[in-house]
Amino acid sequence: MAHIKFGTDGWRAIIAENFTFASCRIVSQGIAAYINSRNLAKKGVVIGYDNRFMSENFARECAKVLTGNGIKVYLPKKAMPTPVTAFAIRVLDAAGAVMITASHNPPEYNGIKFIPEYAGPAMPEVTDVIEQQVNKTLETGKVYELGMDEAVRLELLQEIDIESDYINHVKGLINQDYFSGRGLKVVVDPMYGAGIGYLDRILTDLGCEVRTINNYRDPLFGGSMPEPVDRILGTLKRTVTTYNADIGLALDGDADRFGIVDEKGSFIPANQFMYLLLMHLLKTRAYKGPVARTVATTHMLDRIAQKHGLAVIETPVGFKYIGECLREKGCLMGGEESGGLSISGHIPEKDGILACLLAVEMLAYSGKTIAELKAEVENEYGSMVSQRLDIKVREQEKARIMQEIDDYIPKSVAGVKVEDVNTVDGKKVCLEDGSWFLIRPSGTEPLFRVYVEATEWERLKMIQDEVLKDLDLKQF
Repeated sequence: MAHIKFGTDGWRAIIAENFTFASCRIVSQGIAAYINSRNLAKKGVVIGYDNRFMSENFARECAKVLTGNGIKVYLPKKAMPTPVTAFAIRVLDAAGAVMITASHNPPEYNGIKFIPEYAGPAMPEVTDVIEQQVNKTLETGKVYELGMDEAVRLELLQEIDIESDYINHVKGLINQDYFSGRGLKVVVDPMYGAGIGYLDRILTDLGCEVRTINNYRDPLFGGSMPEPVDRILGTLKRTVTTYNADIGLALDGDADRFGIVDEKGSFIPANQFMYLLLMHLLKTRAYKGPVARTVATTHMLDRIAQKHGLAVIETPVGFKYIGECLREKGCLMGGEESGGLSISGHIPEKDGILACLLAVEMLAYSGKTIAELKAEVENEYGSMVSQRLDIKVREQEKARIMQEIDDYIPKSVAGVKVEDVNTVDGKKVCLEDGSWFLIRPSGTEPLFRVYVEATEWERLKMIQDEVLKDLDLKQF
């Protein structure tokens, strides 16, 4: 079995090729060793799992190993979203959680991630130790297991149902009075994933008229992948317009990311929704704190925060850094352009369910459409458009391109002077007119991500074209 890389989002691999019962047990043994090294066995560990092929079986294999190492396990009766699994840590005062999921990856993948006791993504100091323990287990081959019946007899295995606790909590984060008498029409698409039954239940309780699609388990995800992005949400767009709904909401496979479609069936990028939501929170919440965003996320958040006297914290890409800011800096909101978001008062883990509820609350409070809200913000703060390109390159070209990026320090781009260059994560170049671009390599494949934000699409395209030409970056 090959070396296992255990990052923030855990370890993911193709089912039956590398993600097997044997590899699941080995990773679980590494996690067990980490828990026991911190003397947290008695606090117990939550095990959540999504709707992927055999996820419940992999969860049971994980439970056998953790209990075999003397660690109490809390196991749900059915699939449980990642944010709900993280929330369960707080409810049960557990030592952490294991989540069996490959999130929005294609259906042939599954994975295992660890969420520490603070109920947010694991930081490198945690995942590095777990990875060491996992690969030590690979070398020794020693895995300790306990049968499920024996674990129950020894009171090391307890079945849980956290759904109602979680729903009551997120309802407390929403201002339910705003929904009174509004009767908003909402289409919900959980994309066959673990988020089935959450949004429709909550929104119906709030007086919305809800229609749900793709709300049954399908390990093949309708022949696609459970990623709530523009190119995949065609059915949601059509249903919104056919149903004359006010908004369409989508969740990824483990419900930690969100996708939003407006009343015209147009996809609303996470960058755009986040600045609309920030405006809404500033109008409706008494608490004011910093705003955390990744280096790849829209600077419209900066414009709005600055006008309201709030600091903006820029982090490397990865919600683990946003979660750290939510925990330690008292942030009002934290988000990333890939669809991860959380707010003050909630767990420091990205939560697509909460993000979708806040989107509907925003409409209920304002009585306006997303387009009208966007026009209001642009009238006050100007406009910004953003886009990410994923450029695949040949493996042998990656080192050369990395060196060229390191050496690339232009004085101007697309006719505008460079104002600042930073290397928080990749290379980010900010221009005097507020435009910027960021180039980051993928850590796992021969791929470069190029993010650009500008005041209009024509400027954005000019910046894209010049940067790609300067670096000789093109698809092969």
